[in-house]
Amino acid sequence: MNNLKVNYLIILVITLLATMVIGFNVRWPNTQDSQINRIISQGELRISAVSSPLIYIDEQKQLRGFDYELAQGFASYLGVKLKITIRPNFEQIFDDLENGDADIAVAGLLYNKERLAKTKTGPSYLNVTQQLVYRKGTTRPKSFNDIDGKLLVTSGTAHASTLKELAKEYPNLKWEETSQYTTNQILEMLADGEIDYTLEDSIAIALQQRIHPQIAVAFDLLDDHAVTWYMRRSQENSLDAALLDFFNLSNESELLARLNEKYFSHVESFDYFDTMAFIKAIDNKLPDYQPLFEKYAQQIDWKLLAAIAWQESHWDPLATSPTGVRGLMMLTKPTAATMGIADRLDAEESIKGGAAYIAYIMDRLLETIAEDDRIWFALSAYNMGYGHMQDVRKLTEMLGGDPNRWFDVKARLPLLTQKKYYSQLTYGYARGHEAYRYVENIRRYHQSLVGYLQSRERKQHTLDIAQKSLTYLISPDNLKTTGANPTENQSPITEKVSIKNLGAMSSSNQTPKIHNMEKLSLGHYLISPYSLQDETETDNPVPVPPLKSPDNPL
Repeated sequence: MNNLKVNYLIILVITLLATMVIGFNVRWPNTQDSQINRIISQGELRISAVSSPLIYIDEQKQLRGFDYELAQGFASYLGVKLKITIRPNFEQIFDDLENGDADIAVAGLLYNKERLAKTKTGPSYLNVTQQLVYRKGTTRPKSFNDIDGKLLVTSGTAHASTLKELAKEYPNLKWEETSQYTTNQILEMLADGEIDYTLEDSIAIALQQRIHPQIAVAFDLLDDHAVTWYMRRSQENSLDAALLDFFNLSNESELLARLNEKYFSHVESFDYFDTMAFIKAIDNKLPDYQPLFEKYAQQIDWKLLAAIAWQESHWDPLATSPTGVRGLMMLTKPTAATMGIADRLDAEESIKGGAAYIAYIMDRLLETIAEDDRIWFALSAYNMGYGHMQDVRKLTEMLGGDPNRWFDVKARLPLLTQKKYYSQLTYGYARGHEAYRYVENIRRYHQSLVGYLQSRERKQHTLDIAQKSLTYLISPDNLKTTGANPTENQSPITEKVSIKNLGAMSSSNQTPKIHNMEKLSLGHYLISPYSLQDETETDNPVPVPPLKSPDNPL
């Protein structure tokens, strides 16, 4: 996804403000009515959100997404619980801000001047491009003068504001606005031919193209747009300053870079024909093997096991490679023997053996490897061998990276083909670039499979969130501890709209750790009797400093 990039501008005010607040212990006013003190005293950060590509409810009724993990991190930084309410539309989240029912609005929101009369923005943390999209197979418009059909956007968004500005230049431009559908639903409508065009951001489009490859980009709008959080406008800036410091720390600890890698790095390129072939196979081939994937998936989701098998053999049980690996999971003879598999060309035997081997590798991984990353390390070992996977971890550490983070390790995989590096390693040369692509392809296929099945089974979107509000209370047991990864407990709580179809919720995912927090949490610090009021305020979202991300090796 070429148009997605993290904001790399360096804004000195962030560093200065963070240094003033934390480093030099400059004092904040201890006013009881300051927003940050209210959050600390209540022990709860209230987030109002709309389902979007950055925060959503998955098929297990769990909250997920880039914005969700950021919100978790900010609540942990403050030392408070996190309360997230998923609203049906954008207007309601801004109503929540205005009415004092939320501290922050989150929904992959773009910077929008029309909102600044009553709200203000936090730091920008992603840049996206607005794109006009159409359905593949229809005439591609080259400009807004070529629009001939139904153009639909979500009301109250930056996209609607953009169209209002464009109408001054294109007086014949017509469009409709709706509050009834989410971003993903509108893109689904376009893929199904219910509408002809929509204006969306490059993140949403890139993610949905993996599920609905009929979605095609007609053209980009010239200006990039910042993704940001919104707060209620006031003269009191304690929450603004806390957000600035949190994002600065998140940048220093590479939290933003890791989240970007986790959610977006594998969708930066799009192959229409490959995606279409996979979607067709889901309908035509997968039903034959789905019961087997479900039966033998052990430590991983069955859909991820199916994605691995597609990458290996395109779900062909008779597949054979020139190197002698065979079967639906493309097992070698030694691996098959180790896993007790007699017939590699038997689909059930192959799936059983492949699943067992992946579980075996994951059990061998060091406990120091981050939980969210363990499967990617295991898959790289499945592809090129456990010894080469250990080699690249060693090389990563030699080059100053973190050998326990896939974000760092995958960038060094291509180096295994270079003699100056592999000559220093135990197992020598390896086609690391192939392992890199192997893992990234599986991530794409898994995302496509999950999204496509969800879309096919429930067109009205998970939990029909367009019709009701859902509230979750996330209460990590050790939010106020330092230097540890807080655990997460998601619990839906009673809301203004009755929710009858939700049960108890839990999750084993961990909030990414923010380093350099050995000092008191900001919550504890601000309750102290000393403080400072920053009188300055800006209407423009302040970018966080550049990320320390390795160069893309491919």
